[in-house]
Formats: sequence, structure tokens, C-alpha cells
Amino acid sequence: MSLMSLAGRGALVTGGGRGIGAAAARTLADRGARLVLAARSTPEIEAVASELRDRGGEAWAVTCDVSDPASVEALCDEAAERLGAVDILVNNAGVASSAPVVKLALEEWERLWRINATGAFLAMRGVLPGMAERGWGRIVNVASIAALRGGRYMGGYAASKHALLGLTRSAAAEVAGAGVTVNAVCPGYVDTPMTDATIENIVKRTDLAETDALDAILATTPQGRLIAPEEVAASIVFLCEDEARGINGQTVVLDGGATSAV
Repeated sequence: MSLMSLAGRGALVTGGGRGIGAAAARTLADRGARLVLAARSTPEIEAVASELRDRGGEAWAVTCDVSDPASVEALCDEAAERLGAVDILVNNAGVASSAPVVKLALEEWERLWRINATGAFLAMRGVLPGMAERGWGRIVNVASIAALRGGRYMGGYAASKHALLGLTRSAAAEVAGAGVTVNAVCPGYVDTPMTDATIENIVKRTDLAETDALDAILATTPQGRLIAPEEVAASIVFLCEDEARGINGQTVVLDGGATSAV
């Protein structure tokens, strides 16, 4: 991959204010892409956009709630106006929570699905027609190893990420041969605020110390460490390159070998 291999490409990153989204935005900018960053937290995306501009890039922050169809429609319109065209979509916005299935409130189930699955669907629906018309496009959905297997107390989260993976594969089949690819990345525990919240939840539920809660998480990973957001970003950006044009409807698993794609 050349340093400016995505020069001139317009990229939209949801959940772009921190964690994987911010890391992906930085890496895309390093490859020459122009960025629109979206999230509910305006100060966070404004900070990342400002950082990218300070580094010589082009970046705009657009406040968006991906669970709101009107908000996503407005985001896609503004992104197309700012960028000229949305060539790359990184669906990274997501939330997590944990509860036994029998105690999972319907409202929380629906919230997880609206943000993790429906939000990605809405953004994809907004940009796919233009990508197909131009004959070039890349969509990368940030799923999770929870999209590949179930687990205790993650029924709502895992179901929403399974749905995202199914959407990825179905959309990929529809755009095959059109110059557009749709893929997913499935990381394990990443060093992000979402994982911090998971650790805090374990502490509250079990009275474990924070370090012991982290050790309990790491015990499920063969690498014995949290994945860096930059590692996930590197896989995302690779899938956006011309060299990855033959990869479509696939899942890149980043968990150190604990999970096999199915």
C-alpha cells in the first residue's frame, strides 16, 4: 500500500470520535482520504477533525444519531456535499451492554439493535447507490467476535452483531461485480472506552478489583492483552485499498486465534 493510496477518496466514519473510529479516521487520512466524522458527541468528533486538519488533512465533523433514520439521511446528504462523493463507509458506531436473556429489558434489546444493526443498514442504504453508480466503493462494518459466537450475558449485543454480519454478507452478494465491496472486521476486546465500561460493569456486578476484572477478560484471549485500536484500523483501511478489491463479503477476525470465522 502506498502512503497516499486513497488520495481523493471521500470517507465517512460513524462513531469517529474515539476508539476504533478515531484510529480508522487517522489511518484513512494518512492514506490521503478526506473525512467526515459522525457521532452523537459533537466535541469528540470536532476534536478528531481538528487534529486531522492540523496534520494537513481535510475533515469535517457532523453530529448524528445513527438510531434516527432522519439523522442518518441528513448525515449521508451532508457527507456527499462535503466530500463530493462517499467512496468509503466505516460503520463503527456501536454500543454494548450485558444482562441475562431473561432479565434483558425490551427497551435495551431494541436500543442495541437500532444502533448496532439498523444504524449500519441506514448508512449503507444511503451511500450504496452512489458507489454502485460510480463503480467504486468500500464498506467496512465493525462487528465483533460476538458476531461469530454467543456468550453468557451478551444476548442482545451478540444478536445485534450477528445481524450486522448477516447484513454484510447479503449486501456483498448484491454488489458483487459492481466495483463495490462490503466486509466486516470482528475484533475481540479492544482498548477502548467500550471495554472500560465493560470492566466497570464487571466490578459493579462481582465486587472484583478493576485489575482482576481486566484479568478475567484477558483470560478469554490467547494473546493475554487488549487489542490496540490501531490494529483494527489497519485491517479496516486494508479492506479499503485497491489491492483488496477481490475481498468481498468476508470477515477479518482479530482475536489472536481464539475464534474461527464461520
